[in-house]
Amino acid sequence: MTDNTGLPHARHYIAGQWTDSAQRTESVNPATGEVLGTFADGGAQEARAGIAAARLAFDTTGWSRDRHLRAKALFEMAGLLEERREEFITLLARENGKILGEAAFEIDLTIPKLRYYGALALSDHGGAAEVKPGLYSMTLREAAGVAAVIAPWNSPVVLAVRSFAPALAAGCTVVMKLPAQTGLVNGLLSELVAATKSLPAGVLNIFTESGNEGAPLLVSSPKVDVVSYTGSTVVGRKIMEQASATLKPLSLELGGKSPMIVFDDADLDVTVPVLTKAITTFTGQFCMTGSRILAQSGIADELRRRMIASLEAVKVGPGDDPASEMGAMIDERNAERVENFVTDAAAYANVLLQGPRKGAFIHPSLVEVEDVSTPIVQQEVFGPVATFEVFDSETEAIGRANATEYGLAASVWTRDVDRPLRVAREIKAGTVWTNTWAVVHDQFEEGGFKQSGMGRLNGMRGLEEFQETKHLVHAAPARRD
Repeated sequence: MTDNTGLPHARHYIAGQWTDSAQRTESVNPATGEVLGTFADGGAQEARAGIAAARLAFDTTGWSRDRHLRAKALFEMAGLLEERREEFITLLARENGKILGEAAFEIDLTIPKLRYYGALALSDHGGAAEVKPGLYSMTLREAAGVAAVIAPWNSPVVLAVRSFAPALAAGCTVVMKLPAQTGLVNGLLSELVAATKSLPAGVLNIFTESGNEGAPLLVSSPKVDVVSYTGSTVVGRKIMEQASATLKPLSLELGGKSPMIVFDDADLDVTVPVLTKAITTFTGQFCMTGSRILAQSGIADELRRRMIASLEAVKVGPGDDPASEMGAMIDERNAERVENFVTDAAAYANVLLQGPRKGAFIHPSLVEVEDVSTPIVQQEVFGPVATFEVFDSETEAIGRANATEYGLAASVWTRDVDRPLRVAREIKAGTVWTNTWAVVHDQFEEGGFKQSGMGRLNGMRGLEEFQETKHLVHAAPARRD
């Protein structure tokens, strides 16, 4: 749909129908300030309508019992996304600010994820036993009910699908709140849902909100049975409070402060390019950003020199420019926030490199710090900024790695065959990579320790977050001859 200026206009998709809002908000390209279109900006009304539609679909249709229909719908959606891949990539780069290669990376992660959960919808597991003669027990998995999904703006397509695909595969119906920063991408995703003919009306409901009226209703409503949220730790704590009245299960993937531990025997020719990408991918607006470089003292000088040179050389520009290696931040306000974070750090740390800022564009920064209690180590910056810390021993490296409240991911860089497993066992993080970074597989769970969240996404556990386990006991009557 277009508005009265001829630009695209994105609407909500609720109960199988397109709906609009009185409030229309402009979508702006963060790189240029260009108005890309408008979107319906929802709130409490849309949240209530979405909950009601999802509840009705769960209670009155066969969706939760028909695994073949669920698989068909997810496979169909994957095919539709594949057909419109280029359209999604282009719009993501323009509206979100990320470079084309990163937009393609996001979409190419999403398509197989839909297919994986389509296949998992056809799978099941449980247990059964004759406990004693004539007494049988079995466990069954069944859908939890209505699932609320709240997804962030930094990777809106894959992170929305990462939650709603397992929810649908499990047999839940869904009401999903998407972020205002990517209103047009949300509309494109809604078009995909509307075009999925095998998906019954009301099973997947989507609205966009810039305020904070609808999302809290999704969490507190007694008609919602489970919540999946991806975002900040601060908001995650609030969601736990709001959900406590109904004791509904939560799946929370929250903030991160990923340590990248580089030992003396690491291959720096391999390490430095990956560490650079770990800092600059999605302009550092990524829960798994490699925001802490821990360098062993023997290679610290060389790694420091190389990282400064590598980060200085990063080409920052519009996301839809093929020459760009890092795009704009989501908006100028966030770029200014990151700039101030680095400026403030100069009072207690050595700023090795402070990237200049122009509008929503900010170049990478590197800050050397000794004290792990300082704000730039302890707080999630959510921008292209990394700290540089020097350690002597393996024990010190582990202590530093575990020194924050976060525990989402980490990586270990070494040629030693035994060290990675030894160190990984001691790091309090949900994912630890060896000589690589940001490798995620659909069939293996991911999630956080400590304040980085609760529950898991991906893998079989991702499905189980949206299921209840029922124990059935059957006493067979004694045979009468």
